[in-house]
Amino acid sequence: MSGGLRPLTAFDLPILEHLHADSFPEDPWSAGSFGKLLALPGVHGLLTQASQRPLGFLLWRRAADEAEVLTLCVQPAARRRGLAASLLRAGMASLKRCGTQRLFLEVAEDNLAARELYKSLRFCEVGRRSGYYRRSRGPKIDALLLEISLKDD
Repeated sequence: MSGGLRPLTAFDLPILEHLHADSFPEDPWSAGSFGKLLALPGVHGLLTQASQRPLGFLLWRRAADEAEVLTLCVQPAARRRGLAASLLRAGMASLKRCGTQRLFLEVAEDNLAARELYKSLRFCEVGRRSGYYRRSRGPKIDALLLEISLKDD
């Protein structure tokens, strides 16, 4: 894939663990967790890199004609460069080619940068999970459930 994107493989597990811990220090996933996910049917993802240095990844699960983003991470120092948008656009294109009709994701209500990204890509809020995200300090945060149609217009 062009633009520094390539499919995830089992060889990427330590990279995924590191990138996820940098992005979500309060709830990092282990290499083992990523390995179990990638072994499941319908789970795929993309890695973005520059000069062979991993900068972020997208992981999704597809079932029938729907899919959900399991996680999206970009190294904090590499944010605001369009990498997350590029990962999502490439992931949506791949899903669309497979006949996926709708893509869902969850985002913490207080993650304003991510919410702006999803809004710019035309995701719409379709639900809420109260108190879904735990924080080490302060109250639990609601998760917003977002959806985008991948059907041809």
